Amino acid sequence: MKGDLMSNKTILICDDDEGILDMLELILEETGYKIIPIKNSLHIYDEIEKQNPDLILLDLWMPVLSGDQVLRTLRKNPETKSLPVIVISASREGERIANEAGANLFLAKPFDLDILIDRVQEIIAA
Repeated sequence: MKGDLMSNKTILICDDDEGILDMLELILEETGYKIIPIKNSLHIYDEIEKQNPDLILLDLWMPVLSGDQVLRTLRKNPETKSLPVIVISASREGERIANEAGANLFLAKPFDLDILIDRVQEIIAA
């Protein structure tokens, strides 16, 4: 039964690194989630509005629109302010920046995929 609950959940992944985007998409689809991969952070708001994801995996350092800018904007909008967001970053400052911007969780790159999957499941189940 629990597997059925997972399969109707949607995760939006925004990362400008195509390798990470592909890897996360493959791994999380195997776990039974519907994945929306976004390479260009400028498209994220349109996709959130269209797809209404249950969770966002967001990279911090992206060209044009950084992850913390995206997150701050989401937190200001009544429609998206409680949308769960996991921030991923290789930056040492990443955790502080993510927390200040309103992330639910921060994972440092490179992350352990099992831990990532566990955290995703915990947040989506909450």
